[in-house]
This record gives sequence, C-alpha cells and structure tokens, in this order.
Amino acid sequence: MSIFHLAYHVDDLARARAFYGTLLGCQEGRSTETWVDFNFFGHQISLHLGPVFATANTGKVGEHMVPMPHLGVILPQDEWRALADRLVAEGIEFTIAPTTRFEGQPGEQSTMFFHDPAGNPIEIKGFADMAGVFAT
Repeated sequence: MSIFHLAYHVDDLARARAFYGTLLGCQEGRSTETWVDFNFFGHQISLHLGPVFATANTGKVGEHMVPMPHLGVILPQDEWRALADRLVAEGIEFTIAPTTRFEGQPGEQSTMFFHDPAGNPIEIKGFADMAGVFAT
C-alpha cells in the first residue's frame, strides 16, 4: 500500500505535539519553528502554523452528520479498541463516541470522531476484517 501525506494548519505547535505525540502516540518526525511532521499510524501528516480550515457537520453517514472535511485512518479492530479505550480514559471530548455502524452489513465498522486542539476533525475507523474496507 502507498503512504499518504497530508499537510494542514494548526494554531499551536506545542498543543499539537502533546495531542498527536503524547495522546495519540504518533512518532514525531522532522520539524522547524513553523511546522512538525508526525507518523500518523503509518502515514505522514505535516502540521503547519496557520489559519485552521472551516468545518461543518454536513456529511451524512448512516444516522450521523459527520464533520467535513476530516482526516481519518482505518485500523485493525484490536488497535482501534485499544485507542478508543485510551481516549475514553483520557476524557477526550468526542463528536461521535466510539460506536459500531453498519452492523451485520458489508463494510461494518467501528468509528469515533473527535477534534485536535486546533479544531481539526479526525475520524478513526476500526475493521475486524480489513478486506471489508471497500465492501459494497
């Protein structure tokens, strides 16, 4: 599989480092005074100081209106569960708390939505069977 790279704005690099590095457990890569890279679950994100993009809960998925646009990653179910448990224990405020959607259907998945300290929305999905990611 290919590795994606995504660059977006945050308003405070110290808070971003604490959130992505400490809370989410992402390894920090290169950085300068105005940006920092992280290994976001095997993918590269670059967080640059600047105005954060506007988002709105306009994406209808199942019974939820989800924040658009958003960054996301898909994890194997056991990794998703461990992260969800850690975030719940840390008291993170969820936009959509850890839940399962499309139960018993193709594409059944666990999901959770939350925001980074700058307000950027993040979705983490979990699949018991990664072959079902593109199921129709």
